[in-house]
Amino acid sequence: MDFPLLDDLKATKEVIWYNENYTNFDEVKDILPISYEDVLEAENRLIRFAPYIKRVFPEVIDGMIESPITRINKMKERIEKEYGKKVYGKLLLKRDDLLPIAGSIKARGGIYEVLKHAETLAIESGLLRLEDDYSILAEDKFKELFSSYTVQVGSTGNLGLSIGIISARIGFKVIVHMSADAKKWKKDMLRSKGVIVVEYESDYSKAVEEGRALSDEDPKSYFIDDENSKDLFTGYAVGGMRVKKQLDDMGIIVNKQHPLFVYLPCGVGGGPGGVTYGLKLMYGDNVHCFFAEPTHSPAMLLGLASGLHEKISVKDIGLDNKTHADGLAVGRPSSFVGKIMDKILTGGFTIDDYRLYDFLKALCEEEEIFLEPSALAGFLGPVLTGEKFQNENITHMCWATGGSLVPEEVRQEMIGR
Repeated sequence: MDFPLLDDLKATKEVIWYNENYTNFDEVKDILPISYEDVLEAENRLIRFAPYIKRVFPEVIDGMIESPITRINKMKERIEKEYGKKVYGKLLLKRDDLLPIAGSIKARGGIYEVLKHAETLAIESGLLRLEDDYSILAEDKFKELFSSYTVQVGSTGNLGLSIGIISARIGFKVIVHMSADAKKWKKDMLRSKGVIVVEYESDYSKAVEEGRALSDEDPKSYFIDDENSKDLFTGYAVGGMRVKKQLDDMGIIVNKQHPLFVYLPCGVGGGPGGVTYGLKLMYGDNVHCFFAEPTHSPAMLLGLASGLHEKISVKDIGLDNKTHADGLAVGRPSSFVGKIMDKILTGGFTIDDYRLYDFLKALCEEEEIFLEPSALAGFLGPVLTGEKFQNENITHMCWATGGSLVPEEVRQEMIGR
């Protein structure tokens, strides 16, 4: 196996990769395993659940799990100053760190898949009809129904949080299988909500493998498969689709002359992949998405650049898959997502861990916004792409994937790094 950038990846160098397989979206959208109708169905299901969400999570005012987009002009100036390079166009931040309930992008796909599973069980039991007011799902008869079922998931952190929190609230028994790199505070928070946390000495792939095997032994257990789930993917894709209305409301034009560049932190690929697909449905070839990964865990970039997808792990090229960006500590990419991204992802890049903390501190100082380290991975994107795309009409958007639930003492430790 050999391909450009392989030696640099092995040496844990920061690289940017442009996808040679990139194809116009209109040419490939009809042959992908996900359709616009699938994402629309997910959006309609989330609308049905809004009365329930509003009832059991009163802080979600309208029952819709969504986040704002913020202009970060001071951060743009700080990046230009520190890197000595111009960032062309506008710089925005998609605040998925503020998503209600789970405080991360995983509040999209993770919560959506649990809601879909609950809806399916409730309808099959005869207790729920599609035309009902879904706030009734908070009643005791539904909790009694759900309490005989288990939801399980393997996670490095945020997906486990989102699924644990929503599943426990609905009434499911929940087991989250956590890899060694999952942060202690995330495990503690899950346990405080009645979730069973099983810890593993090894990495993410092992937690998923063990969780899946244990779930398969129980006919009343449902395993949420971060590596292969179409439901997770469509939940994330809804978030990508909703961006258009938000940018329209901000007066931001996206067209051929005014392209949108989006930088998405990437672990196994489901969250950024789903968002990319949703954005492509709205903007086609006027949006360019880039995945950002740690230099020690470039799983998706490796899978795409080599063409081997899930058949190659970062450990196969001598990397240790160890990073402070816990949500991105994934050694082997999702086959399902990689094959969808193969022709629609513009590119990807890697970032050193120390830069995550540099960006974290700078964002706190310039914009008074705290994100967890993995959520800062995209911030190197405008610097790297600016070497090739020097267009003042570009809108750059970094996707903030988590941070609002981080305890204060942990925040201060991270800022201090």
